[in-house]
Amino acid sequence: MHDGPPLFEMDAPEWAYGVGVFDLETTGIDVERDRIVTAHVGVLGPDGAVRRSRAWMADPGVEIPAEASAVHGISSAQARAQGRPAAEVVAEVVDTLRAVFAAGYPVVAYNAPFDFSMLRHEAVRHGVEPIDRPSPVIDPLVLDKFMDRYRPGRRTLSVVAEHYRVVLADAHDASADAVAAGRVALALAERFGPSLPRTAGELHTRQISWARLQAESLTEYFVRIGRIDPEERLDGRWPIR
Repeated sequence: MHDGPPLFEMDAPEWAYGVGVFDLETTGIDVERDRIVTAHVGVLGPDGAVRRSRAWMADPGVEIPAEASAVHGISSAQARAQGRPAAEVVAEVVDTLRAVFAAGYPVVAYNAPFDFSMLRHEAVRHGVEPIDRPSPVIDPLVLDKFMDRYRPGRRTLSVVAEHYRVVLADAHDASADAVAAGRVALALAERFGPSLPRTAGELHTRQISWARLQAESLTEYFVRIGRIDPEERLDGRWPIR
């Protein structure tokens, strides 16, 4: 199902022999109410080269807020003129992701609960059978926080990509972000391979607990600095919330 050994050390985990990649750009950050604007699903080889890719632009059927357009560069007028009906796009994204999983590839998504939760709600909205339990998923945000937990600074994709020397020339473009996230995952495999689970299935299971612990730690920090009330808790469910 993959294309041979990666170019880095042979003690890299077996999931690094090729990965799927997935990213969405949306009308906002509310996974239940906001809509998909652009999407990308692809496959990277072990060297990070793009082997397959597919991109979509949807007409979300609602206005794209100015603040969202400022992030990803797609206006409501552009989405109406160039985007395809949202239901068709959502169905095709779901089908393409299912095919990538079925081919044996883990799918990389940076901050996976956002993209997979958004896609699930959109699928339900448009009468498409959702992917309720995507697996195996690799989330470079969770991996980076676990493997290098004391590194100061932000953990946005742009910052983390730069840290691992991955080029991200067009941040907040779904295709560029998806590919960069996949290459960050491969960089993590290269740097921390002996300390990471060997199989994608085992890594998926570990990330469930790592994400929960990270949410609990961040909750304690936010309470301590007064950002949230003590009775509030951050949702640590992964890869869908």
